[in-house]
Amino acid sequence: MKKENCIGIWMDHSSANLMEFTTDPIETNTIESQFTHQEKEDGLVKSESLMHNKEQHEQKAFYKYLEGKILGYTDVILFGPTNAKVELYNILKTNHLYKDIKIEVVEADKMTENQQHAFVKKHFSKKY
Repeated sequence: MKKENCIGIWMDHSSANLMEFTTDPIETNTIESQFTHQEKEDGLVKSESLMHNKEQHEQKAFYKYLEGKILGYTDVILFGPTNAKVELYNILKTNHLYKDIKIEVVEADKMTENQQHAFVKKHFSKKY
């Protein structure tokens, strides 16, 4: 049987905290989206349409980066307060590279880093 390799990702549209279950204590690797609040304000001054195009481009790049991080795992939980986790999940489920990866999506509130670690431990401890 293949050894399970698990990761929890707490995310919203601006950042993602990646927490590998196999490490103890769990370490968090934070990924930030390149589309900042300042860029949004600057874009609105120039053109709302241009700002939305830039935001979509940056969001796509953010998800693409996360896709690459997920590829090495067999079990993934996406959780967080926004629909960003669902957007990423929908992208992943259309790509054949992720068909053998078990991906779950769970609604969660804003959490501290310790709460996120406890959530990941509890989720994967039930399974393995």
